[in-house]
Amino acid sequence: MKLINVLREECLDADASPASKDQVLEAVVQLAKRSPLLSNVDANEILEGLREREQLGSTGFGNGIAIPHCRLGSVKEFVVGLMVVHSGVDFDSLDQQPVHVIAFIVAPESGANQHIKLLSAISQALRVPGAINEIRAQQSSEALRECFLRHTHADLDTKDRTSKHLFHVFVQDEDLFRKVLAELAETESCSVVVVEAENTSVYLAKIPLFAGFWSDGDTGFCRLILAVVEKRLTNEALRRIEGITGDLDECEGILVSVQETFYTAGRLGTS
Repeated sequence: MKLINVLREECLDADASPASKDQVLEAVVQLAKRSPLLSNVDANEILEGLREREQLGSTGFGNGIAIPHCRLGSVKEFVVGLMVVHSGVDFDSLDQQPVHVIAFIVAPESGANQHIKLLSAISQALRVPGAINEIRAQQSSEALRECFLRHTHADLDTKDRTSKHLFHVFVQDEDLFRKVLAELAETESCSVVVVEAENTSVYLAKIPLFAGFWSDGDTGFCRLILAVVEKRLTNEALRRIEGITGDLDECEGILVSVQETFYTAGRLGTS
């Protein structure tokens, strides 16, 4: 995906004048609705989506920047726009300073990976030293677009970020732990870490109601193995574990759970 292709020429305003945060969101909706891609999307639906996101926490990230955004099931393609408020507007920003540059995203509900990348790219572009002052100095939509794009990466990495599973392996047997850890560590493209844990009895023993059931020395062995595994290797990893434990449903002292990942990037070392 290229940011130049989703920053819609018709969704730019180099001289907006909203007087409050709510007016900013209403202006964003009006600007977004200029795009033919949103012609069949109700304006109130977009406004409600933006408001719901703001309820989770202000998208005014400081330094005069806000990036209101929402994901809607009725939206098929990304619509990105840009608005400059020269006088500044209170947006409940994290640094309590007025906002001057508002970049917005109206996104498809299914485009989480691209949405994250867009947010990151826009945020990084607006945080380039001098970028905000340059953007605020532009007098037309065309100049605003050109100036903004100069500070962005042209290509966004939108490769699949959901191609992995997260394994949680809870182990209460030290010998079993070592064998399972070795198998997971040898699995192709697998990142593994170990979290030291304690069994529930350690904490229950400190509650007066349960006092006397366990002694202070009855800590037991407990470790949690966290492993990020390629989806294509999930069954193989499970087979490796059951090659050690036998049928997991019949085994005590180990519990395995596997989760879908919303977003995965990076890789861990072993040292």
